[in-house]
Amino acid sequence: MLTLLSPPRWYARLKRHYTARAGTVSSPSDIVVEHSTPVQTVDTRYLSFSIDISVLVGGYWWEGSDSSKRGLGMLRVPPIQLKQKKLDRLVSQLGPSYLRVGGSEADKIHYFSAPDTEPDALVLTRKQWDRLNEFVQRHDLRLIFTVKYGLFARQDHGQWRGDELKELLEYSCSKHYQIAVFELGNELNAYWAFHGLRAQPKARDLAIDYATFTRQVRQYYPQAKISGPGSAFWPRLGETFKPFSNITRRFLQQLPMPLDIVNWHYYPFQSSRSPVRTRAATVRTMLNPKSFADFDRYSRTLIFWRDRYQPRAQLWTGESGSAQCGGQPKLSDRFISSFWWADQLGQGALLGHKVMVRQSLIGGDYGLIDRLTLKPRPDYWVSWLWVRLMGPEVYQSYHSDKHLRVYCHRHPNSEQYTLMIINLKPRGIRVNVDLPGHCQNQYTLTAKRLTSRKVYINQVRAKLKKGEVTLEDFTQAPQSNRVPGYSISFWCYTLDK
Repeated sequence: MLTLLSPPRWYARLKRHYTARAGTVSSPSDIVVEHSTPVQTVDTRYLSFSIDISVLVGGYWWEGSDSSKRGLGMLRVPPIQLKQKKLDRLVSQLGPSYLRVGGSEADKIHYFSAPDTEPDALVLTRKQWDRLNEFVQRHDLRLIFTVKYGLFARQDHGQWRGDELKELLEYSCSKHYQIAVFELGNELNAYWAFHGLRAQPKARDLAIDYATFTRQVRQYYPQAKISGPGSAFWPRLGETFKPFSNITRRFLQQLPMPLDIVNWHYYPFQSSRSPVRTRAATVRTMLNPKSFADFDRYSRTLIFWRDRYQPRAQLWTGESGSAQCGGQPKLSDRFISSFWWADQLGQGALLGHKVMVRQSLIGGDYGLIDRLTLKPRPDYWVSWLWVRLMGPEVYQSYHSDKHLRVYCHRHPNSEQYTLMIINLKPRGIRVNVDLPGHCQNQYTLTAKRLTSRKVYINQVRAKLKKGEVTLEDFTQAPQSNRVPGYSISFWCYTLDK
């Protein structure tokens, strides 16, 4: 055990575990890309993000919390100020995207005013709603809004009424606000955990409520897409307890109207705040290729259900972060989180997800941007490289090393192809890429340690300079077929004609 080692040996072992090593694995790995025909095409706003409604209006949130209570942090935060120059500069670097506003408190919030019986209720004010829509318009975002399902006894499910929603819809139409996607309720299959056993809806009743909800939304926004059910899937467990909370398949089967989007929520790890940890967020689990396998398994299950019951619907990952309950402190906000994020972007596109919504843009240890300092975190720079180098067309690739994760897309602005190569090993590895052309540009994301806050692109510190940053800020090194240890590389190929 580490505690039994002398300090020098303990430090040496810890340093080896957290730091890439010099040298190169002796055997090269072969990468083959089937570049003739794309196997999938994702939305141009594929990489999207959320602002939790708790952060937007000032609810209970995660920073500083050591535990959770019914899916919420233990500390109340002030409402976020969306009109900040630094935040605007950071967001402008990531578009185009969807912005989702949802989260656990979306089902208990009130729109514009609180009832007299709830003087301390959480309220989305008109001013907050106006500022959110100004933020959306300013950055050419498309809004995904999670509508309140409500907290009521089980016998009342199937009789959902959108009295509060009507006022918000009428006001939004009068202001000409655009809402691209509506969804009803947040993680409805997990209501038993967040709001009590009697609040858990049955799939049949939820399908009836969704039909009522859709009719009401379409009266005001006939072109908006309807998304659901947004079920939460746990690592190793899936939808958890049969048949009580496994509602997705039966909901899709019994829905009396076509759905535009089948969406689900997935976190591959759980933070130390989570009361249940089926896969805790640790250095070891976050670098283990087996930890990434559940996303593939659950995606294929959802695709099967979608094809059978809602064949016209798109598949979206409606919420995903590195670890449930706000992310894991000192891991989710560090370089080690970037391996999961890069891989899930690649996997999701290859499996046919049209949109991947990251929880969150700002807020929590899993935020792309630190809520208190407005500093971009390592995952922000993975996202920044992705939107510049990985276009909508997705190609199949094959390789011979389980610790490499390889994905190929057409470059968004040219005839180039971009390979994203993720190396989960501490040592570098040489690769032989089977593409008929030459590598024109290489961008490699590294850090001094896995737990570093600072990251480097082509050995240059990744940061905005006077509010701006471009690919040209990261000079090209001499071309090499070596992928460094613990790195995420983007290689851009121009094919021979």
